[in-house]
Amino acid sequence: LRAFDLTPRHQFVPTGVRHRAYEDAPLQIGSGQTISQPSIHARYLEILALQGRERVLEVGTGSGYQTVLLSHLVAQIFTIERIPALFTAAREAINKAGATNVSMLLGDGTVGWREYAPYDAILVSAGGPSIPPALVEQLAEGGRMLIPVGGMEEQTLKLVTRRGGDIETTDIAPVRFVPLLGTQGWEQK
Repeated sequence: LRAFDLTPRHQFVPTGVRHRAYEDAPLQIGSGQTISQPSIHARYLEILALQGRERVLEVGTGSGYQTVLLSHLVAQIFTIERIPALFTAAREAINKAGATNVSMLLGDGTVGWREYAPYDAILVSAGGPSIPPALVEQLAEGGRMLIPVGGMEEQTLKLVTRRGGDIETTDIAPVRFVPLLGTQGWEQK
């Protein structure tokens, strides 16, 4: 809970919806994207059971809110955003929040960020038709990935764990996320 206290959500949403920043609801952040409700962020963090020394890949920086939450809980964050306007706004918000353990990339998150792999945890903030093989390959031994998988509008949140050469997948809950667009996700139209 300390990470939430240290990360004021109103600093990560557009002025027009700032009065709703502390509702437990997703909010539009521009470019057809949303910031998830705080309970989803809390659930993600609870499921991953982060210990403080992890290297984490975040696919879908969005507003940067989840990035900054994670920055209080792990050793290093690598975050990828595909939309230039969101990337720029998130970079400003992350810098303003004083997060110094964050590296950002503008690009296709479905292929991950091989240069810094493997990752102890991967959080995917958009729903894909399947689990991108590139992300599975970048999970460390014992690493965990949370990813919404299913249709364009409704998905199942899945926990993917690498154990040796095997991958274990557990269904967590039904969810609704924006589509995961990219080479190993949905095609952009």
